[in-house]
Amino acid sequence: MKKISLAMVVLFACGAAQAASEDVEMHLVTPQGIGQSIGEVEIEETDNGLKFTPDLKALPPGERGFHIHANGSCEPAMKDGKPSAAEAAGGHLDPQTTGKHQGPEGAGHIGDLPVLLVDKDGNAKEAVTAPRLKKLDEVKGKALMIHVGGDNMSDKPEPLGGGGARFACGVIK
Repeated sequence: MKKISLAMVVLFACGAAQAASEDVEMHLVTPQGIGQSIGEVEIEETDNGLKFTPDLKALPPGERGFHIHANGSCEPAMKDGKPSAAEAAGGHLDPQTTGKHQGPEGAGHIGDLPVLLVDKDGNAKEAVTAPRLKKLDEVKGKALMIHVGGDNMSDKPEPLGGGGARFACGVIK
């Protein structure tokens, strides 16, 4: 009886089976700066990879490009001689420098996530999982980005899946 009680105390004290998670506040971004909050995305470690659960509003309906970017900043920066929204976030997270956009299951950028689905009212609530990302530590200090366009998980016919301009951004702390 004492062995069972001691085991239960140890499990309780250690917080057994407690997956690491982080809430990321997402903001609209423009070439002028960071705007209003549009909600949060919870990032959670699972056996299948990092799970991204959005609770977002005020997005354009449809499929949106969704990525981890290399730098932990949502500030504008110069691109092609003009201020660009959240450009300080850098490119897609690509620590192996593959230079390829092949989606969350491909061998390219590790920051490529499944598309974010936005309903007709501009809300995103459907979770997606990135199977190649296993630990929250891999993305801490990086930016989570939502693009104006969708993502075809290829560099053709448009680079980086055709996601286009950066629409919303949050820093993973």
